[in-house]
Amino acid sequence: MIPDSIADEIFRHLFISVAEEMGVTLERTAYSPNIKERRDHSCAFFDREGRLVSQAAHIPVHLGAFPLLMEHLAPRVEWRPEDAVICNDPFVGGTHLPDLSVVTPVFDPVGALFGFVANRAHHADVGGSTPGSMGPATELFQEGVIVPPVKLVDAGRLNEPLLDLFCRNVRTPVERRGDLRAQLAANETGARRLRELLEAHGAEEMQARIDAARDRSERATRELLAALPAGEYAFEDYLDDDGQGARDLPIRLRVTLGGGSARFDFTGTAPQTRGPLNAPLAVTRSAVTYTILCLLPEEVPFNQGCFAPIEVAAPEGCLVNPRPGAAVAGGNVETSQRIVDVALGALAGALPELIPAASQGTMNNLTIGGWTAEGEPFAYYETIGGGAGAGPSRAGAGGIHCHMSNTRNTPTEALEYHYPLRVRECRLRRGSGGAGRHRGGDGVRREIELLAEARVTLLTERRARGPYGLAGGGAGGPGGNRLTLPDQQGGRPRPLPGKTSFDAPAGAILRIDTPGGGGWGEG
Repeated sequence: MIPDSIADEIFRHLFISVAEEMGVTLERTAYSPNIKERRDHSCAFFDREGRLVSQAAHIPVHLGAFPLLMEHLAPRVEWRPEDAVICNDPFVGGTHLPDLSVVTPVFDPVGALFGFVANRAHHADVGGSTPGSMGPATELFQEGVIVPPVKLVDAGRLNEPLLDLFCRNVRTPVERRGDLRAQLAANETGARRLRELLEAHGAEEMQARIDAARDRSERATRELLAALPAGEYAFEDYLDDDGQGARDLPIRLRVTLGGGSARFDFTGTAPQTRGPLNAPLAVTRSAVTYTILCLLPEEVPFNQGCFAPIEVAAPEGCLVNPRPGAAVAGGNVETSQRIVDVALGALAGALPELIPAASQGTMNNLTIGGWTAEGEPFAYYETIGGGAGAGPSRAGAGGIHCHMSNTRNTPTEALEYHYPLRVRECRLRRGSGGAGRHRGGDGVRREIELLAEARVTLLTERRARGPYGLAGGGAGGPGGNRLTLPDQQGGRPRPLPGKTSFDAPAGAILRIDTPGGGGWGEG
């Protein structure tokens, strides 16, 4: 007989493999380069109560927020075999509107609800005031179509009227329909694999392994937190601006450690803002949880048990817990990064010889949308990597996606094939990492030429101040955005704000310089 410890580990990998295979299905069947090439998607498996069982190694900001959505959905929906529920509402556990979640129930061989498979994918356009649905909005309604929890598939029957309604309100309906069908296919893969496991091992054995894994993760997280120096640790950092006139927006955090638990209190953080940098509570919890998970040994399963010892307090109406209706597109991609910077800065007080300096602190969001010469609509979205913060034992990596983003870049070949765009330059910004005993990683320079008139939108951070260094290390170099118009070829490009949206003619050249990471230690 296999010892329980070995069996538990085998089942841990079996559960992870369900989510991993879902991800492979999604990226291979998706239409858009953003999902197929950049892999801007996440997959997970939950128990019947909506508690996280396992996830694939996908996007941290997606996955850490998912449990709040499942906590809302699991008891409120009348689940039937072959159902699928769709939702993107940021105020019931979503992240921002482009991230569409699809949830499918799984029933055991005797017809009882056993759990759920779910995925979340970033769609390159979901309507709203600007192509790409990531513009400088002032309310949620400007950011795209809001989809409350509703059945996309009802007992095996696709809800065509719902799909038609959604696709009629986006700029690229063919691509959206294809990506949604890919999300359904991914869940079908996951449900099929779970049913195979249930038939092979039985629901009772499977549930016992799930419970054991959750208990193990909670114990490991409490043991980790108990081993940290007890006390209160504070840190603050700032967002550049909200794109609507508010500048230097503080995120203040006090972390209390002791007794095998951690409390993250954001009292003193800026009030929610008019611009789109408000982070829904699900995103804030996701970013906080991520920082603790980074400290856990790799063999500890990441599931609902990890969340139990972690408390997040954020006053309603502040930047990291806005009231419903606030614009949130950048809260998911930009504010989440600054929450991580602040959380790690606070934890550095407890673990000065472990915590790295700040990484680039932005996802450098770029959307370009318009019409091709053939009269076809297009919407391109990408996040761009930068420098990672240096640590006590190493230099920071250059040109990578950091922390809450875990995507790839869009390959030049795919980008130029799908869109009327040309990549003129893509390289590291040598020397942009912060100085120190260990240097921060370098940022990236990415230069794109428009081959058709288009609307360009930038949602970027760390343009006013670079990522902080630690232990005497220097700050990383801030990023910058620039535009050269066709009649200015050979001249100096003009600087652009960190958050802006504008129409540009064919021949315009956009240059994005991403921040370098902070340095660690005195050089």
